[in-house]
Amino acid sequence: MDAKKTIESGKAVLGIEFGSTRIKAVLIDSENRPIAQGSHEWENRLVDGLWTYDLDAIWNGLQDCYADLCKNVRKAYDTEVERLSAIGISAMMHGYMAFDEHQKLLVPFRTWRNTNTTKAAEALSKCFDFNIPLRWSISHLYQCMLDKEEHVKDIKFLTTLAGYIHWQLTGKKVLGIGDASGMLPIHSETKDYDATMVEKFEQLAEPFHFSWRLRDVLPKVLLAGEAAGQLTEKGTALLDPSGRLKPGCPFCPPEGDAGTGMVATNAVRQRTGNVSAGTSSFSMIVLEKSLSKAYEMIDMVTTPDGSPVAMVHCNNCTSDLNAWVGLFKEYQQLLGVEVDMNEVFGKLYNHALRGDKDCGGLIAYNYVSGEPVTGLAEGRPLFVRSAEDTFNLANFMRAQLFAAVAVLKIGNDILFNEERISVDRITGHGGLFKTKGVGQRILAAALNSPISVMETAGEGGAWGIALLAGYLVGNEERLSLADYLDRHVFSGNTGTEITATPEEVKGFAAYIANYTRGLNIEQAAVNFK
Repeated sequence: MDAKKTIESGKAVLGIEFGSTRIKAVLIDSENRPIAQGSHEWENRLVDGLWTYDLDAIWNGLQDCYADLCKNVRKAYDTEVERLSAIGISAMMHGYMAFDEHQKLLVPFRTWRNTNTTKAAEALSKCFDFNIPLRWSISHLYQCMLDKEEHVKDIKFLTTLAGYIHWQLTGKKVLGIGDASGMLPIHSETKDYDATMVEKFEQLAEPFHFSWRLRDVLPKVLLAGEAAGQLTEKGTALLDPSGRLKPGCPFCPPEGDAGTGMVATNAVRQRTGNVSAGTSSFSMIVLEKSLSKAYEMIDMVTTPDGSPVAMVHCNNCTSDLNAWVGLFKEYQQLLGVEVDMNEVFGKLYNHALRGDKDCGGLIAYNYVSGEPVTGLAEGRPLFVRSAEDTFNLANFMRAQLFAAVAVLKIGNDILFNEERISVDRITGHGGLFKTKGVGQRILAAALNSPISVMETAGEGGAWGIALLAGYLVGNEERLSLADYLDRHVFSGNTGTEITATPEEVKGFAAYIANYTRGLNIEQAAVNFK
């Protein structure tokens, strides 16, 4: 069946992901191939010291993204999207969205980027004997309690961004297990919120005398392949105000961007891993066994089908790098040179490969916001050099690229050097890898591990959640998610692999030694500017 017939017969599957800077929609056919896309650019805002997106931005963004998809369908196939086989919603993980009994948002959406939850995260980590990151929903909730925020007593439902959008489109208060594992720890056997930790939290909450109990305000946990509701008439109007789309389409469980990244890179099987590198970055290694102990730098989450995953999450990745590239764009425009941003990125990235293996001593800190892995509650983008360092364009750009994955290396060194974790394959995806071979080689040097990138890497998480929606309606053989992806999506495709040279690995190690020693400079910048 060709793409037009797939769309007209209602067999196409839709995936939508809310990233930090872009909302993206991908339409796939029954062979899991993308046949149309749509997008909408957006940005978070710093309001009263907290990073947020307002509700109007969420819904206007969703509608504009879907409208862009439909416009591209009309242009490519001269037809309309009226029915869909399945839909999946994904979004940046974690954060805090609390609602009262009237479905009113009690405080503005608090995103993963906020680092105001230090006291709560430390207290919960100690209470649970489990690393609870600053950005997790339970950290936000407990911090609100510690800060005696008035709204907490009125909470009736607590969810993530993906869970909220799914709820409004289907009426179902559910969450995929991967996203749920960023709200509260998941028990590896029950595939549900850890009952012991729920009870410990209830004990912490007793002095506050709230009318609600934690379990009652959390979304229900679902595994990949489980039904998660259908598109309601209300949801149809929210998604497609034109009225062309018909209600009744089934939904897969909403997931976080970490889970969709694992799916999009075929990294849900044990001993596989992936690195997502965009506005933020994170690595996900699917474990064969539990870690020997809890680490502050390592988050324990799950795959969309519930396998334990060691996650290193970094708040900052390409934002500062993109800002520097934008500066070079301005320079070109001043010279009257026509600007093609893909060419600017390509030229600068490839030129970086000509730099000294250790960046000539130059250091960059890309901290637009705080970075918990390195202990910074706030961030200040910073470039550091001494008079003796080799300051040229190649080394400057190489230092910026190294900075994009430096924190990722610090966290993963624990897994590889201390826990002796074995990995058969690590796959990269996201904006850092758009310029062929460059980000891939930099990451290979950082992790001292071969890195694969697939041709489909650019499809990203929207494709990943579309695959999960396709798994819901197209898994007639009742395969596991890993087997389904191997057999029906990737068919043995492991992508193009790059291994760093020993000199490149040694160079990155020298850079990270300078980087670690210079963290006091970054802290001083936070303290005094």
